[in-house]
Amino acid sequence: MLSITPTVRNLLILNVLFFIVDSYVIDLTGGFALRSFLSPAFMPYQFVTYMFLHGSLGHLFSNMFGLFMFGPLLERMWGPKRFLFFYFFTGIGAGLLFSGIDYFENSRVREAVEIYTQSPSPDALVDFTSKYGRAFHESDFMREFSNQFEENPANSQYIQQSINIVTTYYQSLINTPMVGASGAIFGILMAFGLLFPNTELFLLFVPFPVKAKYFVAFYGLYELYSGIQNAQSDNVAHFAHIGGMLFAYILLRYWNMRKTNFY
Repeated sequence: MLSITPTVRNLLILNVLFFIVDSYVIDLTGGFALRSFLSPAFMPYQFVTYMFLHGSLGHLFSNMFGLFMFGPLLERMWGPKRFLFFYFFTGIGAGLLFSGIDYFENSRVREAVEIYTQSPSPDALVDFTSKYGRAFHESDFMREFSNQFEENPANSQYIQQSINIVTTYYQSLINTPMVGASGAIFGILMAFGLLFPNTELFLLFVPFPVKAKYFVAFYGLYELYSGIQNAQSDNVAHFAHIGGMLFAYILLRYWNMRKTNFY
């Protein structure tokens, strides 16, 4: 069995250390998670730092498992410098795609908030929450408040509270942080699947070998499903994963067109 490579080992150690510090020592997510372009807390360095933060132990394990499984072979093939460049290129690319789509989606919400504050009403509130916050729209709080507002549409307190509700909801959207190395890991999965599609993998609890292209496809879909399920309020989080795969494909095509001997 081949030993783990130096860059992969260092990345694993860094991710685990950051998780321990963030969970038990000092809050790192507040300043180093990736924020929306629309958030006053956004800083450019977050495109790098968000990759070393994770929301839970399961989140950390799934990403580090992918790095441990597929990273060493790529590092041996490319060398430490090129592998590290690939890792950050795909991770930052994933953050950029996620942020671009996040900006587009939340800009629409911001415009809707501005329209609502100019003409608040019970019907407009229901329309706003049903269109931009389905889970919030179906909450007990919103149902109760919407009924009360509908019974008292001219009440200034209800009107102001409804404005506060849509404004607070928008602020929660743009200030929800994005963390995780998933973009870079999906980039590694894409590279492994493209370069070694027919490599047979022997997995625990699977009594037969599985070709890499099938395992990578399954693992990618599983990670995508898990990411969406763990972020019900974020309808575009999965684009970070897609971004990692997309930027991996672009970089591999670029290297191939330059006929660089990287494998």
